[in-house]
Amino acid sequence: MPPLGLRFIGHSTTRLELAGRVVLTDPVLTDRVSALTRQTAPSTAADRADVDLVLLSHLHGDHVHLPSLRLLGRDVRVVVPRGAGAWLRSKGFRRVDELAPGEELADGDLRITGVPAAHSGHRWGPRSTRGPQAVAMGHLVEGDGVRVYAAGDTDLFPAMAELPGVDIALLPVWGWGPTLGPGHLTPSRAAEAVGLLKPRVAVPVHWGTLALAGLARAPGKAGARMRRLLVDPPDEFAAAVTAAGSPTRVLVTPPGSDVALPDTVRDPRG
Repeated sequence: MPPLGLRFIGHSTTRLELAGRVVLTDPVLTDRVSALTRQTAPSTAADRADVDLVLLSHLHGDHVHLPSLRLLGRDVRVVVPRGAGAWLRSKGFRRVDELAPGEELADGDLRITGVPAAHSGHRWGPRSTRGPQAVAMGHLVEGDGVRVYAAGDTDLFPAMAELPGVDIALLPVWGWGPTLGPGHLTPSRAAEAVGLLKPRVAVPVHWGTLALAGLARAPGKAGARMRRLLVDPPDEFAAAVTAAGSPTRVLVTPPGSDVALPDTVRDPRG
């Protein structure tokens, strides 16, 4: 059986090695995303090597980042929310598939199922009417008896409780700024998501990677708050999961690091 591996590259970007395939979620691989700068070590060539499939959850610029996609090459297979395929092809990407919540596709021995998300799907956010728009979503990735839920950006939604037998949940616990807009999970709400999903393990993502240029070094309360928010959310999430009495194991992993997955992830469920 091919090895199972997971690396938290940063923000919502993870590298999943499952069933002999390499999957990247929402790749952000550069040191800058518009006005945001990377606060951790740069991503590496190894992060983007031999990628078979890219899953894009929604069109916001910190999730569909065209310079990062170009680093992967124009012929990498990219799965985009239904309705955004023509737009992405117009940017020069040649292998684009569309997927909607409830739909499935295969890549080798992997099965990808679209999952709903409670988040804006517009390229420029909920208040703009220009540019492309497609429904935001998450993904359930299955292979070799392992189910991985990549939530993308989302708030809580009731159908989380209906996702079957999730082994690994990649859950956002913050964002890139000093506040969160609608359609996001705070650490405590991400812990509520764990209660709905009941995964074997949960990996907090969407934290500790990006911030407005200069804000984390700013003096005073604003800078101090941003520095705290680059560190604390995953630990607050883990503490909330523990306080709820959940058996889910939370694997807090710094950006740019491999996730130490336990062998039990592959054990058959009782």
